[in-house]
Amino acid sequence: MVRDGERSRERVLAAATAEFAEYGIAGARVDRIAASAGVNKAQMYAWYGSKDGLFDAVFDAQLHRIVDTVPLDVDDLPGYAVRLYDSYLASPELIRLTSWNRLERVPAGDLLAGHAELARPKHEAIARAQAEGRIVGGIRPDEVYSIVIALAGTWSPVSGTYTASAAEDEAEHERRRAALRLVVRRALVP
Repeated sequence: MVRDGERSRERVLAAATAEFAEYGIAGARVDRIAASAGVNKAQMYAWYGSKDGLFDAVFDAQLHRIVDTVPLDVDDLPGYAVRLYDSYLASPELIRLTSWNRLERVPAGDLLAGHAELARPKHEAIARAQAEGRIVGGIRPDEVYSIVIALAGTWSPVSGTYTASAAEDEAEHERRRAALRLVVRRALVP
């Protein structure tokens, strides 16, 4: 049975996700989050300590959601890139939150340094696949992972050239998926 407090926290995280994705950390307003979630600011501060603490909770939840929703498959890196593309279409919040985190908090270096538990198993799986000849060698596992993420985000909400929308014709998405599969396969699969 879900208690009222848990439901309230879920509403706060949902409202905060939308607010931070839209406005970033600096532009987000706690008043709007509280109003949207139907809770008072004092309760939010008791739960999360600060606006930064609330952003941390939102970012952490979104990172775990994407890891659970789109698991890495080292035997199908092209398919993994396509599934990431689809996840960005379905839930663009993660890529927007990641970009705000990069712009406002971690301008250089490893964006996920504080989330090694999420990245390490992926890097290790890529290293094993490289040792077995299933992924090209000569590129560090973390860089293989970064390349796939970057390619999957080519048409993401923070693209410098074109942002895809779920409302676009399915033929456009299929064309992009085919391009992703081809490029990832040619670049990273022997």
